[in-house]
Amino acid sequence: MEEPRLVGSVNCEPRGWYLSAQELEDGAPLLPPPPGRTFLNQTSSGASFGFSVFNLMNAIMGSGILGLAYAMAKTGILGFSVLLLIVAILASYSVFLLLTMCIHTAVTSYEDLGLFAFGSPGKVLVASTIVIQNVGAMSTYLLIVKSELPGAIAGFLSGDHSGSWYLDGRLLLLLTSVCIVFPLALLPKIGFLGYTSSLSFFFMVYFALVVIIKKWSIPCPLPPKLAMGFSQASNSTEDCKAALFNFSAESAYAIPTMAFSFLCHTSVLPIYCELQSPSKNRMQKVANTGISLSFLVYFVSALFGYLTFYDHVDSELLQGYSTYLPHDTVIMTVKLGILFAVLLTVPLIHFPARKAVMMVFFSHLPFSLTCHILVTLALNATVFLIAMYVPDIRHLFGVVGSTTSTCLLFVYPGLFYLKISTEDFISRQKLGACALLVLGLLFGTVSLVMIIYDWIHQ
Repeated sequence: MEEPRLVGSVNCEPRGWYLSAQELEDGAPLLPPPPGRTFLNQTSSGASFGFSVFNLMNAIMGSGILGLAYAMAKTGILGFSVLLLIVAILASYSVFLLLTMCIHTAVTSYEDLGLFAFGSPGKVLVASTIVIQNVGAMSTYLLIVKSELPGAIAGFLSGDHSGSWYLDGRLLLLLTSVCIVFPLALLPKIGFLGYTSSLSFFFMVYFALVVIIKKWSIPCPLPPKLAMGFSQASNSTEDCKAALFNFSAESAYAIPTMAFSFLCHTSVLPIYCELQSPSKNRMQKVANTGISLSFLVYFVSALFGYLTFYDHVDSELLQGYSTYLPHDTVIMTVKLGILFAVLLTVPLIHFPARKAVMMVFFSHLPFSLTCHILVTLALNATVFLIAMYVPDIRHLFGVVGSTTSTCLLFVYPGLFYLKISTEDFISRQKLGACALLVLGLLFGTVSLVMIIYDWIHQ
């Protein structure tokens, strides 16, 4: 059997499937160390299992948690539950395929998998998709900070403070980007964000608990003043009935939102490389744990958010609570917590975007701190400008979710496995990869077409 070579360089070319799926040991390390040497990331200096789970969950959970209650309203409780479960299972399976290919080929990045499968065009395609996806995600997070942080601060103040500098969303966005996002994005290793990721996760759990508690604080049918704040509000007892299935043109946003909400694949391999005693089995447990906990928090917050407002649920869940309980202390604290959690997610998903840029344009050069800082600055400036001047992220969110998210989550893992693997096409893994590819293309195409249709007929 040919010995796998270490692939960190850009000169790797497809040389066949080194190990069959049956021969692969789940405990195999990501890269075999050269004789007489031990990799640093295989020692106790790596990130712990817990921190790796927190980092992965922070990559998974972000602004998507605010939109899932709206997705449930547009698909129904059972429809939403089935779709969310399918997306979560497919996300876990696509991580399995990525880890399997990485061990078989000794490749350590998503971009190099594209290179291994389709040469330089594959690498550029993957890197471009990662940059577009992550820049889009970071922009949506910062836009939420810009639009919601002034109101969150104003809720703690008494009297009229309109016109004050500390209630200017653009200025607050600039301050948080410079003082929080940029310094954290400059860190050399993604494992260093384990502490901030754990804090972000607890904010998300706090949000879910508040959504559960406030279910019994807001009556149904909604009071007239609150009902007027929602479009097409009939304000009757008929509004208090939950739909099990509900499909319409607006349901097209549900799948992209879910795909966007479970996308962590650009962070999986960087987290893998810094995991203590890294192995496929250990990293798969990290992925399964992170995806399962995220699914639980997502489902609980979506369910109780929907059962609070039913068909009047806003596309951003917190806005409904702000309308009904504008000065509620718990709501104000959870809003700050969510904004802080979203803000801490930005540096985490910045790492894969910067790595993609570096691999495409600077892979032939040795590591340079100056280059590291300049690329970080350029990406943060781009994200800041998009968040500053794009007025509405709903359409951007839908397009990014139905294209780049489905590609990274479904299409690329399945396509690369089919291309790289030399197993029989009727083997279990190849059939699974084929199903993942077909579902990804189907979900992405149908969602994008329906979103465009919705634009045309608005």
